[in-house]
Amino acid sequence: MLTHSAVAVDAPRERVLLVHVILHGEVDLDDGAEFFHLATDSNADVLELIPVTRNRPDPATFIGSGKVQELAEKVRETAADLVLFDRSLSPVQERNLERALQCRVIDRVGLILDIFARRARTHEGKLQVELAQLTRLRTRLIRGWTHLERQRGGIGLRGPGETQLETDRRLIGDRIQSLRHKLVKVAAHRATQRRARQRAPLPTVALVGYTNAGKSTLFNALTERSNYAANRLFATLDPAIGRLQVAGQDAVLLADTVGFMRDLPTDLIAAFRATLEEVNQAQLLLHVVDGSAVDRDTQMAAVESVLKEIAADSLPVLVVFNKVDMTGEASGGLYDASGTLIAVNVSAESGAGLDALLQAILERVGRSILRVELLLSPEEGALRACLHRLASVIDEDFDEEGKTRMVFDIDDLAWRRLRAQMRDNGCQAQDPTSTIPEIIKEGDWYAVE
Repeated sequence: MLTHSAVAVDAPRERVLLVHVILHGEVDLDDGAEFFHLATDSNADVLELIPVTRNRPDPATFIGSGKVQELAEKVRETAADLVLFDRSLSPVQERNLERALQCRVIDRVGLILDIFARRARTHEGKLQVELAQLTRLRTRLIRGWTHLERQRGGIGLRGPGETQLETDRRLIGDRIQSLRHKLVKVAAHRATQRRARQRAPLPTVALVGYTNAGKSTLFNALTERSNYAANRLFATLDPAIGRLQVAGQDAVLLADTVGFMRDLPTDLIAAFRATLEEVNQAQLLLHVVDGSAVDRDTQMAAVESVLKEIAADSLPVLVVFNKVDMTGEASGGLYDASGTLIAVNVSAESGAGLDALLQAILERVGRSILRVELLLSPEEGALRACLHRLASVIDEDFDEEGKTRMVFDIDDLAWRRLRAQMRDNGCQAQDPTSTIPEIIKEGDWYAVE
């Protein structure tokens, strides 16, 4: 059983009971430790963590009527203000539990959203969190007062009327639309910043990983910055971009992103999609893993699940096992039987293994040249001029239809970005003359001498 040591805070803390549910067939490696830290990070006074084992969730209360009665007695004994469930509850389950326990009930998703609301600092972060909260709240409005009943009868009150519940839903819907409109502008602004960075041919490397794996500490160590980093869940929510300069080599842009977690709310992922675009635009992902975590395989699987959800699972990934100063493992590269680098052991805190990590990054995003044979339509004159600026044209000829066949050598990073622009232009329905050029052949990569 976990107990909470007193923490000095200004705000009054709610007295909270934690319910940690394990279903049949699941492996509980941390005994609810992560859930406990989530609750304490939300300024809760944790009275007790109650483990519950079930074969399957109960549709009405998730834990069954017998456990609900035991939990109600515990609420009365401890005078708890709130019960937190380490599961995602349906609106019906949440409502039934509140009626039976006679206190507020919040599930894991609601707790994570509360932590995000506390940690959001920038205007964009606050918009994203509010959108996720309102999207969730819209499905959980209940009839709490008599004024929710439909107006009817009486002079001036005849007609279909509108319930207070319907009014609340409409107002929430209006606010959600307003937030989405503002986030579209934020996404456009971020895209403008990204295009400005892409004018310089610098590769981007993005840090991804489970929350509290040490991404921000590693970001500071590599870029020599002093951004906020702390040993707590979701310490930083806002992305940061820094220049990673290595002597004798071109610079690399390093992007720090929000941490992931298992059962991360889908609404929250959707709200932070603009922020996570930095991940999709990267040439390499550094998957930072807390090497000292007892459930590190589960954490890695949770990160891979989120990457798949944001369509970033096809990007090249280098695994970085952090905190080797706590595990006692040797720092440096890890290789398979064929001699291929598969991971790097580092300590962002002490700096051990960072040289090996830098070398691995440079090898993965090192500059190389690709030979391409491309067929352009007569309408693609602007693209032809762009290729003459960016590439070294080896051969060029024209056929009777006005099509241009080009053979050229181009920097791999410039080619990736140009391919992305070609795909975007080919999808513009308002311009029927814009087509995706036919790529006849892509040759082998070869390193720049």
